[in-house]
Amino acid sequence: MSQIVCDNLVKIYKVADLEVVALQGLDLVVDAGELIAIVGASGSGKSTLQNILGGLDTPTAGRAEVAGFDLTGLGTRERTNYRRRVVGFIWQQTARNLFPYLSAAENVELPLVLDGLGSRTRRARSRELLGLVGMSDRAAHRPDQLSGGEQQRVAIAIALANRPKVLLADEPTGELDSESAEEIFAAFRAINETLGVTVMVLTHDPLVSTQVNRTIAIRDGRTSTETLRRAEVDAAGERRIIAEEFALLDRVGRLQLPSEYVDALELERRVRLALEPDHVGVWPDRPRPRRRPETGDGEEGERG
Repeated sequence: MSQIVCDNLVKIYKVADLEVVALQGLDLVVDAGELIAIVGASGSGKSTLQNILGGLDTPTAGRAEVAGFDLTGLGTRERTNYRRRVVGFIWQQTARNLFPYLSAAENVELPLVLDGLGSRTRRARSRELLGLVGMSDRAAHRPDQLSGGEQQRVAIAIALANRPKVLLADEPTGELDSESAEEIFAAFRAINETLGVTVMVLTHDPLVSTQVNRTIAIRDGRTSTETLRRAEVDAAGERRIIAEEFALLDRVGRLQLPSEYVDALELERRVRLALEPDHVGVWPDRPRPRRRPETGDGEEGERG
């Protein structure tokens, strides 16, 4: 079952007399219960996509649907309810996630206070979530008594307080060392497996993609490539991870070639195509070098 669907999503911002196209026909499908990474450089459209899926912005055209909610047609009250109950956020800046004068447990309980739940229910939920992210023994500590990684794990618990169906994490490991980053992804995997929450990590760091089974790259406002990872046991009984990268074809047949392919072949503006029985050939729009077959005496002659 699809939890997130974006169909030909377009977002245009007007800046003075200029129009900036942040998303230009983006397509995306994420199944319920997936843990995926969306990777893109600054200006790729990644943040715009996050804001639309989070209910913070609206698309100019196309369709965006999350957990059955059509984000293009939500009213003000429906949008507020969507942000409170359907989607959870984790920001890169910990100051946006935690109140400095509250303990970790009190931070997790705060969304439940706003929801009108009783103190016993709040405390039980807080203990459950802090335990799930490995922070039970730090529940009474305030943010200034926690490391950056610990603060982010508390932030995950806060984002889960109202039982959202989708968790959006914006550069959650951007300010952390490698060990703390590993702990964050261990927490993501734990909540993904235990609670079945769909987790989408948005980042510019391609190394984050090694932590998930599916990575989608965004370039120039459209999804460009997808990398799938799976575990495989070889003949010697050794477990290894197999990664396969695919280019994404949209519904009108558009395809973005990986930038390293474009650079390697010096592809520009237009390319030559050839339809073969089982593949499509692509090469630069310039005459191909003519091959010189070997002659009988060892010298080469030019093919006519």
